[in-house]
Amino acid sequence: MEQQIMRTIPYSINLADSFFKRLKGLMFRKEQLVEEGLWIVPCNSIHMCFMNFAIDAVFLNKAGKIVKLVEDLQPWRFVKPIPEAYSVVELPAGSVTKLGLKQGNIINI
Repeated sequence: MEQQIMRTIPYSINLADSFFKRLKGLMFRKEQLVEEGLWIVPCNSIHMCFMNFAIDAVFLNKAGKIVKLVEDLQPWRFVKPIPEAYSVVELPAGSVTKLGLKQGNIINI
C-alpha cells in the first residue's frame, strides 16, 4: 500500500491555468529554476522543446496525489500522456530527491 503522506513544496509556485500560460510554460527561459516552480493546470503530458535546462516533473491527480515523478527531464525530451494525471508541477532538477517526494504523497501547493 502506498503512503499518503502530505508534503508541502516550499518554493514559490506560479500557476499556468490559461491556454497561453500553459502553451508557453518554461520555454525559452534562460535561467534555471531556483526554489520556484510552475504548476500547469490542466496538463497530463509535457515536452521539453525549446527548454534550456532540466527539470523535475511531478504529475498530480485532481486530489493532489502524486501519480508520476519524472526526475532530471532533459531538454528536447517528452513525457507521454499520463491518463490519471490532472496537472503537473515543474520544479528545479533535483527537487524530487531534495524534498523527499514519493508517488502516492499528497501535495499541498
